[in-house]
Amino acid sequence: MVERPPTLRPPVEPPRRGRARPSRGQILVRRLIALGVLVVALIGLALAGYYALRGGGDKSSEPATTRVLAPPPKPFRIIFPEGFTRRQMAERVAAVDRIAKRKRHTNVALSSRGYLAATAKPRRIAGFGTKRYRLEGFLFPATYDFTKRTTSAKLAALQLQAFQRNWHDVNLSYARSKNLTPYDVLTIASMVEKEAVAPEERAKIAAVIYNRLHAGMNLGIDATLRYGLNIPPTESIHESQLQSDSPYNTRNPNITGLPPTPIANPGLASIQAAAHPAKVDYLYFVRRPDKVHHFFTASGTEFQQYEATHGY
Repeated sequence: MVERPPTLRPPVEPPRRGRARPSRGQILVRRLIALGVLVVALIGLALAGYYALRGGGDKSSEPATTRVLAPPPKPFRIIFPEGFTRRQMAERVAAVDRIAKRKRHTNVALSSRGYLAATAKPRRIAGFGTKRYRLEGFLFPATYDFTKRTTSAKLAALQLQAFQRNWHDVNLSYARSKNLTPYDVLTIASMVEKEAVAPEERAKIAAVIYNRLHAGMNLGIDATLRYGLNIPPTESIHESQLQSDSPYNTRNPNITGLPPTPIANPGLASIQAAAHPAKVDYLYFVRRPDKVHHFFTASGTEFQQYEATHGY
């Protein structure tokens, strides 16, 4: 008889006791603790935001972007048209000063007297050699923004910087081939600015000046005489003034060549025309009856006939 081995059975584990459910008091305590942690976290976040906006804490290590800055005040604006003289610019400064007081109730640092003083002293201009020049011609006409603290000297400096930026792109090779200096070109540009009304005629007027200089003729431009003798544009030129020996009297047949200085502050278009005159043989021009365009000719006879026909 074969005996069977005894059957092995896994040990029987004692029954597990279930966890006792927390009492109502314990649940209340736990909820109060969680609520307290949440409140503390929210207060911390609120304080951090408050100090970031207020600029509290160590300001030396605080990022600049966390500070709330007031918007800058609206700037003032001054416009200098092409062809303004230095004195006309000073008058425009005075007008803007009055507007600032009347409309913005603000006193600005700019003044007519200060502007004339700031632009009175001759200076060396980059690209024009070592000679010191009066600033007439170099005060670039444009629109400039300024604040109530902007001084007249600062405004003049901005104009000179604008001139340098624009002058840098002017090609003077043709003018140099005609033995003209940069200052000669600037002086011609100022005459073109005062004489031209229609933009397309700038290069033609410059050509007349080039051609008359080459021929040894007087330039015969009224604008130079008006500048030299301070004759307003609304006033007629008298015969006695035409006989003046002022170096600005280019109507005098005995005074040839360019006037001693520019007679205004030209814009870039007139400067470019002075550097690149039209390829024409004109020696004369006179204003047409429309007061905008000019009649151009190379013939003195045609010029005189045109003047006689139109009652000049």
